[in-house]
Amino acid sequence: MVRASQNELVAGAIAHRVVSFPTDTVPALAVKPNFADRIYQLKQRSRDKPLILMGASFEDLSPYVKYTPAELTAWRQLIDRYWPGALTLVLPASPLVPREINSTTSPTVGIRVPNSVIARQILQQTGVLATSSANISGRETLRTMQAIESAFPNVLVLDLKPPEKTGSGQPSTVVRWQDGEWQVLRQGSITI
Repeated sequence: MVRASQNELVAGAIAHRVVSFPTDTVPALAVKPNFADRIYQLKQRSRDKPLILMGASFEDLSPYVKYTPAELTAWRQLIDRYWPGALTLVLPASPLVPREINSTTSPTVGIRVPNSVIARQILQQTGVLATSSANISGRETLRTMQAIESAFPNVLVLDLKPPEKTGSGQPSTVVRWQDGEWQVLRQGSITI
């Protein structure tokens, strides 16, 4: 079992370890994007399910997406209204997105800025991380840091005091930009 202070967790993530911390929805498993294979292995996750990139701000995430000024203007309506928050945007991927994030033929990447002070503090220090919910693929999402610690003994888990459930427990809403408009892929805690 590996409980970590926030500083230890940040140092571990920078050193390419898989870490877990709370977000505004469900706790995340997270790792530097080029090491995303580690999350797939831990979760026993199918390669046809891309991970998302989480950052402290859109500015941190913007190098991973490609867009025109007009697209950015259109996207800003959702970004300014719902970020930070439980909204994942699936956008055209830039060449910076590692193959480990999305090995499908889709030229997109999911990005999100969580509405969680702890998560954003961590992401400000680590930079953008590849993330997924903390669970074995196909099983119920783990809601407490203690449950994550038990399921994933080699993951650095943020030591929360007092121990508590983290986030709303509802997944983020996922929308994809395609042909100049938003398509809802998954309705979560934000209604689009």
